[in-house]
Amino acid sequence: MKELALISGALLGILSIVLGAFGAHALKKVLSEERLSSFEVGVRYQMYAALTLLIVGYNFKFEESYENWAVYGLLFGCILFSGSIYLLSFKDKWKANLRFLGPVTPLGGLLMIVGWVVILISFL
Repeated sequence: MKELALISGALLGILSIVLGAFGAHALKKVLSEERLSSFEVGVRYQMYAALTLLIVGYNFKFEESYENWAVYGLLFGCILFSGSIYLLSFKDKWKANLRFLGPVTPLGGLLMIVGWVVILISFL
């Protein structure tokens, strides 16, 4: 689990830098201000998850099974939360009906909250 936390944290961090640069330069001409702002929220939360996964990977011993939920919650929550925001940012450009992603974003946020709650529990 330690390796999953560290590798996924590093990969999410790399990807958030790439997507952030892509958003700041290439997407300014493609997306509206509102959609670009949403895209940037996805990038920001992805970086938060990446850094937190690195911290968890370095500091947790993963001796208790509940500690795994910090990694699962942050990783899968980030994928669902940020991923759905990225896709929803393009819905006007693609002229696609992406309503099915509406519930995915809060589910991802909930999973991220679960990850943070497990971190809090580990401190207690």
